[in-house]
Amino acid sequence: MSTLPTEFERTEIGEIQIAPEVIEVIAGLATVEVKGVAGMSGGFAGGIVELLGRKNLSKGVKVEVGQREAAVDVSVIIEYGTRLPEVAAEIQRNVKRSIETMTGLTVVEVNVHIHDVQFKTAEKNSVSDDTDIALRVK
Repeated sequence: MSTLPTEFERTEIGEIQIAPEVIEVIAGLATVEVKGVAGMSGGFAGGIVELLGRKNLSKGVKVEVGQREAAVDVSVIIEYGTRLPEVAAEIQRNVKRSIETMTGLTVVEVNVHIHDVQFKTAEKNSVSDDTDIALRVK
């Protein structure tokens, strides 16, 4: 990974450097914005950070940054019932657009790794359960 300033990042006042961690955060936020994404899959290190009470915005994201280009890998958990190829394609579009708009870098690839499918938890409606019981007891 390189944080060397490129020619267009030099101004008359000084240099502009974008750390790879910033690009990871941008990619992570752009990924979770997509409908159908249940979360990011960050592995062991990401889990440790969350246990310590900190939100890891770059969880599940790896970037390789050159002087003018970036390649991104995102690891995600998708909601059950969504079309995986459509969600993955939307992640690619959103991540590419966000990074290119915010940093000026050209994104050459966005690789989406689907690690899991999350099922929606059964919603228990205690009010309707109590009403059903009360109606049967009469």
